[in-house]
Amino acid sequence: MSGNNVAGEVVDGEQTHAGGVKTYEVRTYGCQMNVHDSERLAGLLEGAGYVRSPEGTEEGDADVVVFNTCAVRENADNRLYGNLGRLAPMKTKRPGMQIAVGGCLAQKDRDTITKRAPWVDVVFGTHNIGKLPVLLERARVQEEAQVEIAESLEAFPSTLPTRRESAYAAWVSVSVGCNNTCTFCIVPALRGKEKDRRTGDILAEVEALVAEGVSEITLLGQNVNAYGSDIGDRQAFSKLLRACGKIEGLERVRFTSPHPRDFTDDVIAAMAETPNVMPQLHMPLQSGSDTVLRAMRRSYRQERFLSIIEKVRAAIPNAAITTDIIVGFPGETEEDFQQTLHTVREARFAQAFTFQYSKRPGTPAAEMDGQIPKEVVQERYMRLVALQEEISWEENKKQTGRVLEVMVAEGEGRKDGATRRLSGRAPDNRLVHFTKPEEEVRPGDVVTVEITYAAPHHLLAEGAPLAVRRTRAGDAWERRNAAPAPAPGVMLGLPTIGAPAPQPAPAGGCSTC
Repeated sequence: MSGNNVAGEVVDGEQTHAGGVKTYEVRTYGCQMNVHDSERLAGLLEGAGYVRSPEGTEEGDADVVVFNTCAVRENADNRLYGNLGRLAPMKTKRPGMQIAVGGCLAQKDRDTITKRAPWVDVVFGTHNIGKLPVLLERARVQEEAQVEIAESLEAFPSTLPTRRESAYAAWVSVSVGCNNTCTFCIVPALRGKEKDRRTGDILAEVEALVAEGVSEITLLGQNVNAYGSDIGDRQAFSKLLRACGKIEGLERVRFTSPHPRDFTDDVIAAMAETPNVMPQLHMPLQSGSDTVLRAMRRSYRQERFLSIIEKVRAAIPNAAITTDIIVGFPGETEEDFQQTLHTVREARFAQAFTFQYSKRPGTPAAEMDGQIPKEVVQERYMRLVALQEEISWEENKKQTGRVLEVMVAEGEGRKDGATRRLSGRAPDNRLVHFTKPEEEVRPGDVVTVEITYAAPHHLLAEGAPLAVRRTRAGDAWERRNAAPAPAPGVMLGLPTIGAPAPQPAPAGGCSTC
C-alpha cells in the first residue's frame, strides 16, 4: 500500500498513532472460512481497543499486522515467509510493532514459524483465534514470542466479536471442521472433526444480522450439507434452509460448499420451495474419472454426480451450477482426463474454478506414485479452461433478454468508473454490469435490468434500468459509510483459480472440498 503516513508519537517507548491509539491490519489468504475468521479477528482487536489501519497507509505502518494463513496450496509457506521477510526491517525501525501469524499454516507449522521468522510475536491456530488479544499483550509484557496452538476448538468462532466486511451481505457459519478424508486435502487435520452449531444459535445470528440491515447471508461450512451429522439429524440442513425462508427481511440465502455424498433430495426440495434461497449451487466435482475419484477418496462417482445435477435442474430450471476441478491428480491418465471433460460437457457448469494439482505437505496424495509432470498438467489445464470458457459463454448467452433483479455490490466492477456503470449479482450469483441510473443507488439496493449482452464471466445490461428499489441493506451501507470510521483494512488474498472475478462462494473451507 502507498500514501500518506499517519502521524505517530512515542508512548512508553513504543510508537503509536495519533492519540495513542494502536492500529491493526489483517491479511487473509485462502478460503471463505479464513475470510470469515478474519472478520472475527478484526472484531476481537477492535474490542481490545485497536482501530483499523487507514486505507492508503504505507505497508508495515500498522502497529499490529496479522496474517491469517492457508495451508492448502503447495507454496503457501513461501508466500507467508516472503511477506514476513518484507516486514522484518520495518519492525526493526518501529519499536512496539507486533506481527502475528494464525490460521491453517500456523496450525500445521507451529514449531517452525518463529524459527524461520524470529521477529514474529504471536503464533496461534485455527482453534483458538479468540486468544489473539491476550497473546499480543503477553508477548509485549514478556518481550518474547508467544506460540499457542489448541488441539481442539475452544469456542465456536461465531460466538466471538465480529467486524464484518459488508453492511448488506454476511457469512454465517453453521459448522467447523470436516469428517471427510480426501487424500488431497489437509483441512480436516488442521480444523478438526465437524462440529455443528445449534440451529437456534444460527437463526438468532441471522435474525440479528437482518435487524442490522443485512439482506443476504451465505451459510458457511467445510461440508455445509453434512450439517446435522453432529446431532443425528440427516435433514437438519434442509430444515435450516426452510427456517431461513421464514425470516422477514432476509431476501437472499446462499450456502457453500456442499459435498455430493451428502447432497440429498430434501435439500433440493428446500431450495426449490423456499423463495429466498437463491437458484445457485456450488457443487465440487474435482474429477470426472471414477478411478481418480476413488484415489481421492471421494465417496461418489461420475454417474451419482451427474444425477444430482439433473435433479437440481429439474427442480430449479434456471439454477446456475458452479464447481471445483483438480487437474493432474497423481495417476491421472489421458483417459481419466477425458472423463473429466465429458462430465463438464454433460453438466454445463456456469463456471468452474479449476486448479492444477499441487502437493499439500502432510496429505496422502503428496506421497502417491504417478505424480504428473508439470508440463502435462499445464496442457490438460489449458484444455479444460478452454472448454469451460466456451460452455460458460454459451450458458451466459441464454441469459440475454431476461429481466433480472440485481443486488448492487461494492467493488465488483473494476471499470465501473470509466464506463459509468454499476455492478451487482443476479439471484443466481452471475455478475452483472449495468448502466448507472439517474437516481442514486447504494450497495445493497436492488435494480431491475434487462440483459443485453453476455461474456463468459459477466452479463451486461446496456439500457436504462427498469426499476430501482432502495432497501434496508442500502440504508445500512449508507449508515456505515457516513460514520467517521477507518476504511476497511482486511486484505483478502484469495487465490486466482482459472477464471477471473471468482464468485463470493467458490468453495467452503479448503476451496477444493
